[in-house]
Amino acid sequence: MPAPPDFPLPRRSRGLTLVELTATVAIGAIVLAIGIPSFRRAIESRHLDRAVMTMFSTLGLARSEAIKRNAPVVLCKSSDGAACASDGGWEQGWITFHDANNNADLDAGETVIQKAEAVGGGIHFSGNLKVARYISFSGLGAPRTVGGAFQAGTLTACRTKPGGANGRQVILSATGRARLGKAPPADCQ
Repeated sequence: MPAPPDFPLPRRSRGLTLVELTATVAIGAIVLAIGIPSFRRAIESRHLDRAVMTMFSTLGLARSEAIKRNAPVVLCKSSDGAACASDGGWEQGWITFHDANNNADLDAGETVIQKAEAVGGGIHFSGNLKVARYISFSGLGAPRTVGGAFQAGTLTACRTKPGGANGRQVILSATGRARLGKAPPADCQ
């Protein structure tokens, strides 16, 4: 009769000791404590970027629509998507419309081109004096107030929470071109 093969005998299985389990849980807690705030900041930063990019693309759309229609096209703050708001910031949302009578207000019969929902997520989005309430593009694609003056300006988006100093800006030139930039920390205090 042949000899049985030489297999090592299985070692006895053993579980984790309380010390090993406690050390593993402690290491996991430390990794989470370090990682979660960084992850949260990354999410907030992406949310801020998305809000700024939405405004940036809307400005491009409004300018091209004004040129295509050879008529004024306006962006105005709007919390309901049906009327321009006279107070509050751009974070409440905005509408883009063909402003047939050039008064920077959505009137009956004027075509709404696009609606942007509220930004949300603890972001404050404001414009400086010239672009605080509305932005209007003439049929030539230049930003103009309803009175005909140049309407260059800066829209600044910041987090409303403490430590919101990493703001972003959409800067509108007198020619109607927009560019992106970082907000100075003083603008987000």
